[in-house]
Amino acid sequence: MESNTPPIWNSPEDETPPPTRSSPLRLVRHSATFLGVSVVSGALLAGMALPAVGALGLSAKNTAEGFEDIPDDFKTPPLTQATQIFDAKGGLIAKVYERDRTVLTAEQMSPLMRQAQVDIEDARFYEHGAVDPKGVLRAISKNAESGTTSQGASTLTQQYVKNVNVEKAGDDPVAVREAQRKTLGRKIQELKIAIKLEEDLTKDQILTNYLNITYYGNGAYGVEAASQRYFGKSNKDLTVAEAATLAGLVQNPSQYDPKAHPQASLNRRNTVLDKMLENGHITADQAKEAKAAPLGLNYKEPQNGCITAKAGMGFFCDYVRHVVKQDPVFGATAAERKKLWDQGGLNIRTTLDPDKQAAAQNAVSSNVRVTDPVSAAASMVEPGTGKILAMAQTRPYGLSESKNQTVVNFNVDAAMGGGNGFQPGSTFKPIVVAAALEAGLTPVQEYASPNKLEYPTVKTCEGTWKNTTKPKAVVPNESANEQGPYQLKEAMALSVNTYFVQMEQEIGLCAVKQMANKLGIATKASGKPLEEVPAMGLGVEEVSPLSMAGVYATFAANGKYCAPLAVTSITTVDGKDVPVPPARCETAFSADTAKVLNAVLNGVTETGTGRDLGLEGDRQIAGKTGTSDKKKAAWFSGYTPQLATSVWIGGPNGGVEMRNITINGKYRKEVFGADGPGPIWRDAMNQALRGTPKQTMPMADIPDPAPRKDPKDGDSASGSPTGSPTGSPTNARTGGGRTSAPATTPGRPPANAPANAPASAPAGAPAGAPADAAANAPAGQND
Repeated sequence: MESNTPPIWNSPEDETPPPTRSSPLRLVRHSATFLGVSVVSGALLAGMALPAVGALGLSAKNTAEGFEDIPDDFKTPPLTQATQIFDAKGGLIAKVYERDRTVLTAEQMSPLMRQAQVDIEDARFYEHGAVDPKGVLRAISKNAESGTTSQGASTLTQQYVKNVNVEKAGDDPVAVREAQRKTLGRKIQELKIAIKLEEDLTKDQILTNYLNITYYGNGAYGVEAASQRYFGKSNKDLTVAEAATLAGLVQNPSQYDPKAHPQASLNRRNTVLDKMLENGHITADQAKEAKAAPLGLNYKEPQNGCITAKAGMGFFCDYVRHVVKQDPVFGATAAERKKLWDQGGLNIRTTLDPDKQAAAQNAVSSNVRVTDPVSAAASMVEPGTGKILAMAQTRPYGLSESKNQTVVNFNVDAAMGGGNGFQPGSTFKPIVVAAALEAGLTPVQEYASPNKLEYPTVKTCEGTWKNTTKPKAVVPNESANEQGPYQLKEAMALSVNTYFVQMEQEIGLCAVKQMANKLGIATKASGKPLEEVPAMGLGVEEVSPLSMAGVYATFAANGKYCAPLAVTSITTVDGKDVPVPPARCETAFSADTAKVLNAVLNGVTETGTGRDLGLEGDRQIAGKTGTSDKKKAAWFSGYTPQLATSVWIGGPNGGVEMRNITINGKYRKEVFGADGPGPIWRDAMNQALRGTPKQTMPMADIPDPAPRKDPKDGDSASGSPTGSPTGSPTNARTGGGRTSAPATTPGRPPANAPANAPASAPAGAPAGAPADAAANAPAGQND
């Protein structure tokens, strides 16, 4: 009889013993050992006491206590299985597992495979009980004749019990060693459980469980995974020769590995065929034909984990893993959620659109090389649902630093497998505007917007922020010639820093923070709290592309914010539904506010800093450029009514200043949102939307301010260039048409060639400093 693991009386070196002559004393030892087990087995079967155990070194008292401690429920232990993750169209993203296994019913198993396994492992399986006395005696005789302990006497039921113990031990090495301990006490425990199983389960049920749990080598557990691994087919399609090959592996998967040791595997297969013929389960012609056949392997390398995902989907795959392990829908505790994931056997259908994923991946990869000092990432979100349609980045998913791989998902927050995020720069300014409009400010709100401005005192949720640095921290506009007064539409198109700081002063930082919270930015990407500092509105709070895509999707959805959604349904391998997180949507701001934002951000893409980013077919778009302090990050976030995309480019660790830098083989003096991530956004959106109908977005009709005169010609039509006193809002202007586009304001350079900042560097502390000084440093420069 064959055993999945060496019997307890075998030592490892006895598995393939050389021929030896045994002394009479050694033969007596072999016989005594087997006789002891036989006596124990007979006693167990009769339900009697165990008089022989004392002579075998195990006290009756300890044995009895061990029996009381043995669990009764070994009928259907939960088995770890492979989980499959699919995209929105049903394509396989990846298969992940602790153990590659697909649990089958008896009806799903090949009768040929079932019979082959019984014939080689336990030919009398259907005739004896949990213990086979004839098998014990035969083993004693065979081992005595050979002078070795080469043959064991474990029944298939006992082998199944041993496998269950190993399975229950999981990845705990101590528990695994305990489950495999070759002691008489362990053997007696297994015998007791085997007897109980034979009372509660039919032989067919035990065989089915065994064929699902046993290990066939090369990471394959159970007959279905083994059949797919070695022959690339379902177990029900196996030939006689193939079934015999798999059945022969169980005794020693390494020794009979058909890939590593083909001749040994072939010999073992033929032994199985002889057993099948001997027991009358195949004919002589079938045996002859099967023996003449080659191994015929169609070996499939184990494909485990998100690292095997194609088309750049590895990071999204990893995001799904974090969702299952963190969302309370999948279990009340972290331990319950981990157990669900580790146990596997799930078919997870996700929101990822393979076509849009390809569009995003092509765009980032064709504009930024893997070997560049910077990386790029792009997230696509469906407005009104929160569905994540694409998640791409240039650095591939993996552990090889020499290949520029990473397992850090630049698209998401740290808690979901990302890093600490990146400063979004001016792409954060629309959040300030949303808060201001909800607070009652009008679409033609005007501020003095001087060229430079000391950060003013601003109200916070907890009190007041004051500019206490010496000298006081100053925020500049991008160009020395850029000075107000400005109204909202023009200030957004030109991304005027001082305008938005004055807007924050009027509405207070608490309103900005609360609006960010409503739009899904509850914390920084690192998980640290948002800091209520005036530079918040200029984009100094590190966030992720997925978060910003969610913000801009809200603009596109008329103020309806939906939390990112990655999973649409989950079923177990036996067809049962698993509850999944529902879409979580709520109104962040009014439809009227959304219309103003659409109009203002549409202006950015028509006459402002993003005017070179138009899409094919003259689609209506809206968006915002952003560049962080010292050019360490550049962004473009934008949308159409049906798709929102946020693109980031910068150093993977946030420390690369994008000045005098070569990206994708092209030298750049400086990188801004319009000319770095902007083209990536345009390429991704063009490919993703190609062939879809054009849609229009509702936009407010915002009057342009009165025409502006060159400051050297005297007062402009609206007053002096400096407007109202620094830090104070002026009255809103209405009426009047603009004689020139915002991008041609006197002294303002073109958006694709911004002027250098003023020579006088503003003082201040970096973001993350105490509240009385944090984020005084200029960040989120207007671009």
